[in-house]
Amino acid sequence: MSGFLLDTNVLSELRKGNRCDAGVREWFEQAGSEELYVSVLVLGEIRQGIERIRLRDPRQAQALEKWFHRISTEHIDRLLPVDSKVADKWGRLGLQQPVPVLDALLAATALAYDLVMVSRDEAGFQNTGVRVLNPFAKAKPKGKPLGFDIESIIAAGRR
Repeated sequence: MSGFLLDTNVLSELRKGNRCDAGVREWFEQAGSEELYVSVLVLGEIRQGIERIRLRDPRQAQALEKWFHRISTEHIDRLLPVDSKVADKWGRLGLQQPVPVLDALLAATALAYDLVMVSRDEAGFQNTGVRVLNPFAKAKPKGKPLGFDIESIIAAGRR
């Protein structure tokens, strides 16, 4: 198997539709849907987020519930479990430098199924040996940093 394992932050970004990060949108449009995989762990992370939102905004939680159902059904044939192969890979990761459990399990899933991890969180997968593609990085301008951030520009405009 080869392809891409989508992290929660990528799926969440894609949910934004027209407001989606340009780099993520460009990457997603070029990737074949048959190459995209989702871990049950990502579904668990999304479920947890929905339940947290439900406590303060039931209407928003309902909208997210529909999105969750769509992801779960559209990716059903490309939904990857934490099986013995993944557990074995996970048990071998992070021996020198510990990796957070969820990131390590996602990395182990990608390694076990020969997938590239697609995530904004490159640092979370360091020292795992997994290949990481950050589509958000494509949208960043090249060249020298300008020496200011967007918040300072917005604040200056309000003065």
